[in-house]
Amino acid sequence: MAAPRSDSEKRKQISVRGIAGLGDVAEVRKSFNRHLHFTLVKDRNVATPRDYFFALAHAVRDHLVGRWIRTQQCYYERDPKRIYYLSLEFYMGRTLQNTMVNLGMQNVCDEAIYQLGLDLEELEEIEEDAGLGNGGLGRLAACFLDSMATLGLAAYGYGIRYEFGIFNQKILDGWQVEEADDWLRYGNPWEKARPEYMLPVHFYGRVEHTAEGVKWIDTQVVLAMPYDTPVPGYKNNTVNTMRLWSAKAPNDFNLQEFNVGDYIEAVLDRNLAENISRVLYPNDNFFEGKELRLKQEYFVVAATLQDIIRRFKSSNFGSRDPVRTCFETFPDKVAIQLNDTHPALSIPELMRILVDVEKMEWEKAWEVTKRTCAYTNHTVLPEALERWPVTMFEKLLPRHLEIIYTINQRHLDHVAALYPGDLDRLRRMSVIEEGDCKRINMAHLCVIGSHAVNGVARIHSEIVKNSVFKDFYEMEPEKFQNKTNGITPRRWLLLCNPGLAGVIAEKIGEDFVTDLSQLKTLLDFVDDEVFIRDVSKVKQENKLKFSAYLEETYKVKINPSSMFDVHVKRIHEYKRQLLNCLHIITLYNRMRKDPSKSFVPRTVMIGGKAAPGYYMAKMIIKLITSIGDVVNNDPYIGDRLKVIFLENYRVSFAEKVIPAADLSQQISTAGTEASGTGNMKFMLNGALTIGTMDGANVEMAEEAGEENLFIFGMRVEDVEALDKRGYNAREYYERIPELRQAIDQLSSGFFSPKDPGCFRDVVNMLMNHDRLESNVDARRRNPPAGAFPALVTLVLRPRLLPTFGQGPTLPCLGYCCTGEGKTP
Repeated sequence: MAAPRSDSEKRKQISVRGIAGLGDVAEVRKSFNRHLHFTLVKDRNVATPRDYFFALAHAVRDHLVGRWIRTQQCYYERDPKRIYYLSLEFYMGRTLQNTMVNLGMQNVCDEAIYQLGLDLEELEEIEEDAGLGNGGLGRLAACFLDSMATLGLAAYGYGIRYEFGIFNQKILDGWQVEEADDWLRYGNPWEKARPEYMLPVHFYGRVEHTAEGVKWIDTQVVLAMPYDTPVPGYKNNTVNTMRLWSAKAPNDFNLQEFNVGDYIEAVLDRNLAENISRVLYPNDNFFEGKELRLKQEYFVVAATLQDIIRRFKSSNFGSRDPVRTCFETFPDKVAIQLNDTHPALSIPELMRILVDVEKMEWEKAWEVTKRTCAYTNHTVLPEALERWPVTMFEKLLPRHLEIIYTINQRHLDHVAALYPGDLDRLRRMSVIEEGDCKRINMAHLCVIGSHAVNGVARIHSEIVKNSVFKDFYEMEPEKFQNKTNGITPRRWLLLCNPGLAGVIAEKIGEDFVTDLSQLKTLLDFVDDEVFIRDVSKVKQENKLKFSAYLEETYKVKINPSSMFDVHVKRIHEYKRQLLNCLHIITLYNRMRKDPSKSFVPRTVMIGGKAAPGYYMAKMIIKLITSIGDVVNNDPYIGDRLKVIFLENYRVSFAEKVIPAADLSQQISTAGTEASGTGNMKFMLNGALTIGTMDGANVEMAEEAGEENLFIFGMRVEDVEALDKRGYNAREYYERIPELRQAIDQLSSGFFSPKDPGCFRDVVNMLMNHDRLESNVDARRRNPPAGAFPALVTLVLRPRLLPTFGQGPTLPCLGYCCTGEGKTP
């Protein structure tokens, strides 16, 4: 995305001359008290713990402001190429502790708060998670922002300021219940509204072709209000910006359509416009073709491109007068990265602006657009691909439909010239899918309109080239590349596991915080008993702390000396929480069968949210909790096996559980998980990995040594071969007695004695439907019995997972992919 920089440029920091320093303990105390008094209008007699959190947040934010302004001044003066990361999701989590870490003022704040008679950890726990994402895609966007700021890149994140983020998950009687995430209820101390940069976004209307050009008229206008959040780099004085748009109705919205007597109704109807930024769609790896979602996608694209072009035209800091008028240099100054297909409308919208507004010729505009845009593909699951009905586009975005038709026609003309007579190839490569309901394939639009297309792990990128976009790869192989996902080590080691970070720093220094490849030097200490003891001690301390948290939260007595076996991610059939359930049942049956046999005590923790309309995922949660009810209350088992469902898994929860984990479950069917980043977070924190050769697991195994992971199950080619010859679950059921016993227990109601038929649909899915029959029926909330095609079935080699101890026993601290240097 950005031009290569010399080592001296990489080390260059933003100058902070004239800006107040980070201050000492007394200064932080003074700032805290000042904000408590002047910002929150409270004194210590009436202030609440939340007031104290806000006072501290504002005190820390004060240290960002000067650096934030200076960073933007620097960018305007140097006029570098700017990176615009467009994403419908930014799963940021909490900000206070991350900001203190990146500014290097955590110890100062800790002491200042202690002297004030308060506890820093308690204040940090008050902050709401900014849960503006579903899972890996949104969290990757957040990690990229941190990494780009740390690298000193002129980067901006653009998205939507959802009023309600990913829902809060409650478990009632074993079932998931969703509650709205009103994360802005108490305000957000980190954001700054920018009403002076509010922009109009147009919907509906009609298109007129005139002698002066094409005009999109009679539209309905919604205003996009920007809210800016600072994104600090790690100890380099760089503070970049994440700009999130909020929908506002214009003052004349709908008023002209009502009589005087309907004024109240017209004002109330402003909600129709403002609903655009009301709520995050809670689907992960699933496309739901709702008009509101399409509105969200165009809303963020239209507002962002206006902002990008305004910034491109202005050369001096603070100037809003257009200076640049020639757009041929646009790709030299602007890089737009599309985080999956959700911002795909950037391509036709940029074409609309260049052709209709800036009056460029089509060919030149298309060259500028392609050189500017790049596309990251995040999934190969067919049910996740965006395919919008043409009729919806025709109503909502009529001009963009015309532009897409023109893009597609020129593209197909080019394909026909290269492959004359190959009509089937034309059909496969078209942006427009013909049929009873014509649809626009947004992934095809992204590939055609971008100069670079990347997958997010090597195996995924190969599948993208050889399967999903095979025809496109054959035509333009130079366009396709791999950028394996990464994680920011600031949040996922320094912040969440300071004990381990300290032990590592004592041995190899602190430079690993911005260059994780330095962790390879820890191999020199693999036989150092003191180092191994210190690492083990940190792990045990983390487990004790998390055990206390679990006992307080879930009222379950945990054995902190047991193996913490952790499986946390969105609940989805392809991620195979069901396989983990079968393993738990088998372990339980073994312990019941031979109570005198020695077993390593194990606490199995499974966490994650199910999309509200995803029936099978909700059944899986009910199954996990039901297994826990039986296992945890069996006196024959005691504390040798516990099963806990971690309610409301989110970023701040991940920061607690990951440092405490002994075993990380990464067991998706090979070829289904694009990358995964939780796998990296667990490994970075010293957990061993059990997993399949899927996603980034493959590269992790290469880096850390396959002997240091528990790798099992089919490879991609094995899965494909099984698909071709046909999969019969009953063969495994008949052949493996322990598997048969587990399935029979599910069928008989052993784990649901009050409702013996509760898991009939789960068994039916496992036994009677293979993964080739995948379709969206599995998503329906109340489908008829027996209609549950599985997205993924149990297609492992017929052997159970290895028990702890049959492999590596040292904590795994091997090199793990990082966001640094991985910007596509």
